[in-house]
Amino acid sequence: MTLPDFAAPESNTQKYKDWAVTVRKRQPPPRFEDYLSGWKEFFDHYSQQAETWNRRNRGYHANIERLMSFYVTPNSRVLEIGCATGDLLAATKPAIGVGIDISKEMVRIAGKKYPTMTFHEMAAEELDLPNQEFDYIILSDMVGFLFDIKLVFQGLRQVCHPDTRIVLHWYSQLWQPFLTLAEALGLKYPQPLLNWTTVEDIQNLLYLTDHDIICRRSYILLPKRVPVLSGVVNRYLSQLPILRHLCLTNWVIARPIALPEKKKPVTVSVICPCRNEEGNIENIARRLPNMGAHTELIFVEGHSRDNTLAECYRVRDNVDKDIKVFVQKGKGKGDAVRLGFSEASGDILMILDADISVYPEDLPQFIEALVNRKGEFINGSRLVYLMDQKAMRFLNLLGNKFFALLLSRLLGQTVKDTLCGTKVLWSAKYKELVQGRSYFGNFDPFGDFDLLFGAAKLNLKIVEVPVRYRQRTYGTTNISRFSHGFLLLRMCLVAARKLFFLD
Repeated sequence: MTLPDFAAPESNTQKYKDWAVTVRKRQPPPRFEDYLSGWKEFFDHYSQQAETWNRRNRGYHANIERLMSFYVTPNSRVLEIGCATGDLLAATKPAIGVGIDISKEMVRIAGKKYPTMTFHEMAAEELDLPNQEFDYIILSDMVGFLFDIKLVFQGLRQVCHPDTRIVLHWYSQLWQPFLTLAEALGLKYPQPLLNWTTVEDIQNLLYLTDHDIICRRSYILLPKRVPVLSGVVNRYLSQLPILRHLCLTNWVIARPIALPEKKKPVTVSVICPCRNEEGNIENIARRLPNMGAHTELIFVEGHSRDNTLAECYRVRDNVDKDIKVFVQKGKGKGDAVRLGFSEASGDILMILDADISVYPEDLPQFIEALVNRKGEFINGSRLVYLMDQKAMRFLNLLGNKFFALLLSRLLGQTVKDTLCGTKVLWSAKYKELVQGRSYFGNFDPFGDFDLLFGAAKLNLKIVEVPVRYRQRTYGTTNISRFSHGFLLLRMCLVAARKLFFLD
């Protein structure tokens, strides 16, 4: 079917609509070149009406911008594939924003609206941006239009670095009858979709092109703006069981894997918060293995009733290792961890609990998982191997399993043992986490959830390393099952609001 002359866009609008609908009913274009010419002309025409349709469906587009702004950190390098007139790219507030689009007219309008960003006329299948890498790559409502999704995913790797995040969303197949009805009623402009993909389709195509999915979500139950109602429905009801499967948009966050990179020696900082742990200090220092190019041990003392602080100083002066000692001004393990991290000099930051319930000898496997990019936030799991009978009381075990199930749902990634004190991440990622800490506020006296929530917000891949959990041999636990249990519930409410409902 030949498209009408682009020179008379208003008179040809119905013909373009008819062509878009016809594409779904006829044989797909046999060659990429056939696909390219028709789609270019269609979107050149649609560019003249894009602003009008965006205003008419402002509720939907506002939701997409809100969600994208959650997943994309401001002041990043962002590439959008299929950028249209640039509005979504601009909404992410990039330090460097680059958009490509198949339509010359879309690119022209985007460049005029957002002169500080760069736009190229380019098909996604022909991506060519030499010597450029991006922190985020966005594909918004794009996979339905692509001639070769696998080819596009392969091409993304040329503009990725190991920490790049790919954020993509598309329509759910369940909504096709409603979208067709909306087109018939003049509520939506017909568009010539080629593909109706499931989440499993996208997951498979990402796997085939060496990408790893970090999390999957579904959003938007009510795409039209209705005062008060649309906010409640889209923020809260859309995330409830059953209803979340009925959402309009599927979202996937992925990362590239197996990218070539030069590995360099890393340095390691082990932070050990210690309160009333006098009998464990020397044991920790002597047993801590040397890791990476250099390992420093940082004791952060927490106003002990015994001689923990004096013992830290004695061990620092008598054990042949790089040991530092600090005294926290505040209270709680979280405050101690934040002080230790702020004073650390290593490329990698680790937490080791001073009760030695997790042996220092187990730490190198955390470094291995991080350096080999199996994950970007490595969490210990005490619930795999058989543990000492008195290491964890029964109610504590039940509490751990309950919070693990709850937080796995809220974080969007599976975490079996959220309360294990051994956690490891890159220092550079921790600095990003600190910059975004205001999103959650100062809510965590333990330090575990502050890090887990921050890692989820940054779309870090969370991976668990099993450890053997032992009974402490000195002192008594600092954990109160019931009072701390209520604190954990409060922190789960923070996660629900900020990470699940995006409130």
